[in-house]
Amino acid sequence: MILGFRHRGLKRFFEAGDTRGLNPNHVAKIRRILARLHAATGIRDLDAPGLRLHPLKGGRKGQWALDVDRTWRITFTFDGRDCDEVNYEDYH
Repeated sequence: MILGFRHRGLKRFFEAGDTRGLNPNHVAKIRRILARLHAATGIRDLDAPGLRLHPLKGGRKGQWALDVDRTWRITFTFDGRDCDEVNYEDYH
């Protein structure tokens, strides 16, 4: 279950379907990713082909990322049950 968002546009999209603040080319994939995040009961539920689930390192240790495209990611924390601090970012 998703507990919270860091990206306001992502939160609006999840709650109301409002795509302002998101790249239009990413909307379909973001929709699928958010559905997975919301339904996940374990981190492996998020490991699907094309999403490239991976833990972040260094100062971002404790966070995970899923690929939206070559440089854009959905990042989040996962406590074993719930996702929090869900963000949409180009961190490369």
